[in-house]
Amino acid sequence: MFTHIVIGSNDIEASKKFYDRTFEALDVPPSEINAKGRLVYADRTGRLIVTKPINGQPATAANGGTIGLHARSEDAVRKWHAAGVANGGTTCEDPPGIRHHESGDLFLAYLRDPTGNKLCAMYRVPPA
Repeated sequence: MFTHIVIGSNDIEASKKFYDRTFEALDVPPSEINAKGRLVYADRTGRLIVTKPINGQPATAANGGTIGLHARSEDAVRKWHAAGVANGGTTCEDPPGIRHHESGDLFLAYLRDPTGNKLCAMYRVPPA
């Protein structure tokens, strides 16, 4: 459904450190800061672009917004969360773990990036 998501950052270097390390846990390659001063993280499913706002105003996090990221295992979710906390992110919501959902069990972890954008890494647990 989505081709890309763009989020704002007030500090591209801090965002690069955070996203390079967290995406490493999800097997997404690191980004360079491109000619427009943006970070572009891409895999076969889409792109996440991190940039200073074009209008020159400070970046703010979406109130009520969460960006969900696919993980290939519970271990990848744990590594993603640990990398985020170690690289300028803050944990939010409940600790990483299983959430029982009507569509099946999910292993989730939540972080806020250095700008305050809320992210969730999710692994869908196979039925027993």
